[in-house]
Parts: sequence; C-alpha cells; structure tokens
Amino acid sequence: MHRTQNESAQHILTYAQRLQGGGVERAMLRMAAGWLREGRRVTLVLGSREGPLASEIPSEINLIELNDARYSALLGLASHVRDVCPDLIFCAGNHYSGIAAATRLRLGRRSPPIVAKVSNALVRPELSPGAAWRYRRWLRLHPRFLDHVVAMTPAMAAEAVAEMRMPPDRVSVIANPPASAIADAAPVPLPEGRYLIGVGRLEPQKRWDRLLAALPRLADRQVKLLLLGEGSARAQLEAQVAALGLSDRVAMPGHAGDPLPAIKGAAVAVLTSDYEGVPGVLREALSVGTPVVSTESSVAVREIVHDPALGTVIDREDADGLVAALDHWLAPDSVRPAPVTTSGDPIAEYLALFDRIVSQRPQ
Repeated sequence: MHRTQNESAQHILTYAQRLQGGGVERAMLRMAAGWLREGRRVTLVLGSREGPLASEIPSEINLIELNDARYSALLGLASHVRDVCPDLIFCAGNHYSGIAAATRLRLGRRSPPIVAKVSNALVRPELSPGAAWRYRRWLRLHPRFLDHVVAMTPAMAAEAVAEMRMPPDRVSVIANPPASAIADAAPVPLPEGRYLIGVGRLEPQKRWDRLLAALPRLADRQVKLLLLGEGSARAQLEAQVAALGLSDRVAMPGHAGDPLPAIKGAAVAVLTSDYEGVPGVLREALSVGTPVVSTESSVAVREIVHDPALGTVIDREDADGLVAALDHWLAPDSVRPAPVTTSGDPIAEYLALFDRIVSQRPQ
C-alpha cells in the first residue's frame, strides 16, 4: 500500500456489516452524503446492501460490496484499504471497533489514521460481573489502535476518557447530523386516536417488553402504541402482545424510511433500552415538539432531556416509574415542549477533525 501524500482527508473510507435499519448505519450514511457534498471522496466497504437503508446509500459513493453479511467478512478490510489507499478510516460505532483493531494489526505503521465514534454506552450495568470485567479490559485496548475518538456529547466524551483511558486530546465532541424529512419515503400508517411511539431495532438491548408491559397499566386504556423497527425479537414481542391481549392497541409495521412525521404525531416518544450511546430518537422527538420518556440507558440521556419540560428519565428497572411518567405526559393538562433546535455543523466539524489528524500524521 502506498501512503497518500494528501495533507487533508480527501479520501475517507468507512465500513458496515449490513443496512438493516440501525441508527449507527443510518448516521454513517448521512455523514457520508455530507462529506461527498463537500467534495470529498468516500469509499464504503459493505458486507451486504440488503436491508431498508440501502435506498439511503449516496449515489456518488465508491461502494465495495462483499456479498457477505457476516461480521467476520469485514476482517479482510485491510486488503481493501491497501487497494484504495484512503487518507483516513472512519469506524462508525462500537460494534465495529473490533474490525478497526484487526485492520490496524494487519497494516501496522502503513495504516491510515483511524477515527472511531462512540455509539453505545461504555458503562454497562446490565452485564454480569465477569462480562463487565472483560468489556472494560477490551475498552482499555482502544488507545492502541485508534488515533482519535468522537463522542456525541460531553458526558460521553468524559466516559471515553475514563473507561477507554483515551487521552483527552484524542477525544472530540461532535453530534450526529440532525435528521431531516425524506421526501420519497413511504408514509407510515398511523393508529387512530392518540398513540405512543417507539423507534428502534427489535432487539433485546431495546427492551420493548418493558413498554408493552406498561401499556395495559396506563390510566388511558385507549392509547395505542406504534413500534417502528425490525429485528430478532419480533416473534417474542408479538407473543407478548398476544398474551397481554393488546393486539388491537399495538402496531409493529417494521422499518420506517422516515419516522419523523409519525414521531411528530405521537403523544409521547418512548425509549426503554438497557443501554444506548446518544439516542438519536430522543433528539428527533424533541426537534418536533414531542415529549419523551426514557430509561437512563446512557450518560447522554440527561444531557438531552435536561429539563423536566422536555420529558422524564427513569431508572431502567423502574416499571412503576415508567407507568407514572407515561400517565403524566398523557394527562389532559400536560403541555408539549416547544421544538428544540440544534446548532453547529457536524459535517464541517468532522471534516475539520479529519483534516487535522491527517495533516499531523508522521510521514
């Protein structure tokens, strides 16, 4: 591999396993589109383009598709880096940091700088003591193979310094680009009357079973639930819906190309996860004036829901607290928050960071 002589990140390589609708991959595609608009070259190494996010792949991107959706397929990323010679590698989230480690190990000093985004909590109280110990040990290896880490909030940056032992000067705070309306997305069929909304993958991490268990306990016995997403827990959740007799109150139509209109129409947006990074759905809900109820699944949650007028944050295992919070926001006299606007230009901030890192690499 010939190292590029660019003094800025003119060519960025990123990678993903598949495009099944996760927030990490959606944010990555949104950022790639922004980098392309700014005149940068972007290569995406993708295990498989199958999935609902395939329509969001920018047409100008240099796509290398492996036709293999297994995580292990990405372990060969180093060979693609050698072929295309990017100026910088971007790791879009925690799930992919093992690939970054393998790539650095194979390329050694010939590796371009690697920048990784923290997409999930680095403190995981739901893990067993043994698993938590192994997770901490893994995190503390990250400074060896990552040149820089991007956190989406100051609290997440502090967590990266504490848990990864990343030097503070190798950690930056940059938010994800805000969601925007997608003009050609199929409309989401909305329930009649008032409804709660949950947006996220149907995976164990999200703990949608907590929300389903709360639904029959609410004071409003007519409010419905719209759960947007797809994943391995669908059958389990459908069985729970049937067991609770909620088939007429719960809709799970799958992935939504553009969930913003449905979020805007909801009475409350709910997140019941065990762990998160910086939940984009909370910011999306508040951007359209929908109050939120969330478990304290990340240090970033209270940074987003920083005022009681915006929503309610509860302990992960507080089932009664979840019901009380939902009843509060469903009460006739509850006041919806004013839409929360965001500032800054994440695309430009990322590119400025990338350029600085590339310009400072040893020659």
